[in-house]
Amino acid sequence: MDEALIERIQQNPKFKELVHKKGGFSWMLAIVMLVIYYGFILVIAFSPKTLGTPLSEGSITTVGIPVGLLVIISAFVVTGIYVRRANSEFDRLTQEVVEEAKQ
Repeated sequence: MDEALIERIQQNPKFKELVHKKGGFSWMLAIVMLVIYYGFILVIAFSPKTLGTPLSEGSITTVGIPVGLLVIISAFVVTGIYVRRANSEFDRLTQEVVEEAKQ
């Protein structure tokens, strides 16, 4: 890439806005996912009986099964939230930066 083009892109206020919003949003979602995952791991480590409790009398399914599934589903949900915002707001800002850089 041309150095002048790179400089124009980096100085564009919309590029700075994009980097700030995308970075902040990515970190927020990463922290949410880490809290969910490590929360699950900490419950396993420090209170295994909690997740080992049967769902009902005589049931072989424990509380840990649906909680573990919720951890997995939460990863898909967090990914979906990111993709939705990336496809709308982040892509729009990216397109605006590219158009302005071509001028």
